[in-house]
Amino acid sequence: MQFDKPIAIIDAQTTVFWFRRDLRLEDNRGLHHALKENGNVLGVFIFDTVILNDLKDRSDGRVTFIYESLKILKAKLEEAGSTLVVLIGEPKIIFSGLTPAAVYCNADYEPYALERDQHIHNLMASKGISFCSFKDHVIFEKDEVTKDDGKPYTIFTPYSRKWKSKLTQADLQPEPSEKLLKNFKKVVPFDLPSLEDIGFVPTALELPPRVISTAVIERYSETRDYPALRGTTRLGIHLRFGTISIRKLTALAGKTNQVWLNELIWREFYQMILFQFPYVVKGAFKPAYDRIEWRNNQNDFTAWMSGMTGYPMVDAGMRELNATGFMHNRARMVVASFLTKHLLIDWRWGEAYFAEKLLDFELASNNGGWQWAAGCGCDAAPYFRVFNPALQAEKFDPKFEYIKKWIHEFGTSAYPKPIVDHVFARDRVLKIYKQALEIN
Repeated sequence: MQFDKPIAIIDAQTTVFWFRRDLRLEDNRGLHHALKENGNVLGVFIFDTVILNDLKDRSDGRVTFIYESLKILKAKLEEAGSTLVVLIGEPKIIFSGLTPAAVYCNADYEPYALERDQHIHNLMASKGISFCSFKDHVIFEKDEVTKDDGKPYTIFTPYSRKWKSKLTQADLQPEPSEKLLKNFKKVVPFDLPSLEDIGFVPTALELPPRVISTAVIERYSETRDYPALRGTTRLGIHLRFGTISIRKLTALAGKTNQVWLNELIWREFYQMILFQFPYVVKGAFKPAYDRIEWRNNQNDFTAWMSGMTGYPMVDAGMRELNATGFMHNRARMVVASFLTKHLLIDWRWGEAYFAEKLLDFELASNNGGWQWAAGCGCDAAPYFRVFNPALQAEKFDPKFEYIKKWIHEFGTSAYPKPIVDHVFARDRVLKIYKQALEIN
């Protein structure tokens, strides 16, 4: 833990607002309540070493994104006469040394975050200090959208119908947190620790700007499946770290494009699945699929990671990911299907690689997407769905624009032959899955 001087100003008259996955001042529900209910609010962000120590790449683009977002946040707070206190360490240890008037934050639903927050809630309670958490990351959380009998949905379509039927204008009402900045504690600004202080260096990746393109959303239904087009919003990282309000985006989606709205609902569906069924972090949603005998060939996995499988749609997607930290969603489905179905490599290997590389990585969506691709997730009867990468390329990249952009040697002898035959792979995976699931 570093920077003891900023910690010293967090006294019994100071209310802490703990920024986490909500790096903005506008329409921030937890921040709104902190400022409305208290004076002397101080914004705090903790670079959590429990999370950072697991990152292999010291130039991880997500850390740079957070850092740049904090610079913007800190500048706005200083315009209001306050500052942002940025600390480095394990939150449990940091809060054990604090005795503020209260702690406010927005809820996080991932397993580590739930355990961390419960620990700090109990710690604060032992000191007679309130720990107040609010829903801000999603429109509906936990068990707010359930079947009529109160059980959680496990299939998306009925969940989305109930989600839409439950939605009211009040759910999208922005919280005017930015209008209460006068209630921040007046503090002489502190220096921001450098990326090097945190143990990282700036990324070379291009970070998606905080820009909402209404034109892209309007055309989303027609363009989203074609990776050569700029047909998706690239807002995933902003949703992940809360630099744009989910209420703002959902309201816009409702007025602009229902297909894009469905994508936002998929995100909440997977958040709910993770919350209700936390075992999916380590195993299949449908436990029978844990009996699959994966080949887990390391050479095949290396070829997949490096975009050298001989299947252009797969290789273009992997090369885009490695070069940019982003992969088009259609390509994500193709590469995930190929790894699990063609190569019979455990979906958790692919999930971990995406978690390491994707700028917009979010545990719930990444886990849900990989389980969907592997056939072990929330789907009615998916084991027999095996994408044909050649047909996918023919349908969604007919002019090879996306493929040629990322595979410069495409069409030459330098490009590898397919590492597995599609017909053979499909027959093999269906046999293996049927054996594991005991399907006659």
